[in-house]
Amino acid sequence: MTEPRPEKVAVVAEVRDRLSASDAALFTEYRGLNVGELAELRRSLRAVGGEYKVYKNSMVRLATAELGLELDDQLTGPTAIAFVAPRDDVAGDAAAVAKALRDFSKANQALVLKGGVLGTRVISSDDLTALADLPGREMLLAQLAGGFAAPLTKFAGLLQALPRNFAFALSALIDKQSEKQEA
Repeated sequence: MTEPRPEKVAVVAEVRDRLSASDAALFTEYRGLNVGELAELRRSLRAVGGEYKVYKNSMVRLATAELGLELDDQLTGPTAIAFVAPRDDVAGDAAAVAKALRDFSKANQALVLKGGVLGTRVISSDDLTALADLPGREMLLAQLAGGFAAPLTKFAGLLQALPRNFAFALSALIDKQSEKQEA
């Protein structure tokens, strides 16, 4: 058996390292997309923290086998991977990258969503679509902050109500006493 060529070893190591360093890796089939459409897809993914790369399936199979991931069913046909990893200028947001892929696939039927890896969990194409339906990271953080703020707002309202209600009760008592004295 011959030793693999150094170029192939380097590609397998690159894929393995990128998969390990990424928050998610989303697999697509790009058959039928022209160069301009691929460039447009890459730009839209880059804007939300994704990077779109094409590798040979055999190289990706070797890299995923080294990581203990079972992705053979997703590695058929021409496959490209959208890696989701934080960069200096953009935080990695798997939901935003999935949403960008889904939106692009609606406009370009040639792009097929296959599935991928989210953390260490293998996800199907249905899971990928569900991920795309999630609100973005910023929206989730805003909802979380709102969830924390709601009880505090209610508590502040209760604290304001105590002196106000006491003042109303005191005013009513004074009015009642003055009515008794006048009668």
